[in-house]
Amino acid sequence: MTGRDENIAGGPARHVPVLLDEVLGILAPKDGGIYVDGTFGAGGYSRAVLDAADCRVVAIERDAQAIADGQAMVRCYDGRLDLVPGRFSQMDRLLAARGVTTADGVALDIGVSSMQLDDPRRGFSFRADGPLDMRMEKEGVSAADLVNETSEADLAWLLRNLGEERRARRVARAIARARQDAPLTRTGELVAVIEKALGPKRAGRIHPATRSFQALRIAVNHELEELALGLAAAETVLKEGGRLVVVSFHSLEDRIVKRFLAQRSKP
Repeated sequence: MTGRDENIAGGPARHVPVLLDEVLGILAPKDGGIYVDGTFGAGGYSRAVLDAADCRVVAIERDAQAIADGQAMVRCYDGRLDLVPGRFSQMDRLLAARGVTTADGVALDIGVSSMQLDDPRRGFSFRADGPLDMRMEKEGVSAADLVNETSEADLAWLLRNLGEERRARRVARAIARARQDAPLTRTGELVAVIEKALGPKRAGRIHPATRSFQALRIAVNHELEELALGLAAAETVLKEGGRLVVVSFHSLEDRIVKRFLAQRSKP
């Protein structure tokens, strides 16, 4: 299920999750059921499921700020919502630690949340200047680390394969030249380098930094690996007849989901 417009890498706030009605229709929450929201974010899917039936939701979130912001919602649902720090790739272990062995449904909304995009301090968006970070968790390699320490050849590979940037070599070359003068540490600095290499945004086209920012974010957060592991984990927790809904952003995610489904449909 493909959900976002390509411009969301720097687009407006979207606090109502995409395809909410479709996701809810597929999950079809029922009284007494247990559902997993693998990407809690602002809690849109969790709230909709909990309001639709007298059920329980185990929500997983790797972003500490989203966990903190979600505590009011946990209290509101009085024991029906468990908000668990962690990655959805670990859902089988996270659920088991809470005494949950099977689930009636799992929802995964892949990619960056509107809350992360809207906060310039997180460094996800090219539309506002901020630190070149992009980490969903405040640990590990940042986007600035990748931009400044990755070889030009490897950077071109990353931009081409994770961002589907056709002019990856040109962008990588421009970044390599720019960082010789000083490290790139701000999103605005990276945007300026990319615009100089590819030209400014044209009417009717996506911003020239869109694909490069996508590639860096995916690499920083290991999003494709997480998706593959998350699908396998969902398979282990779903009961017979359980339902899995994946809202994807781009073709890289689509391929992983389709490959997973194709493999499971073989006799």
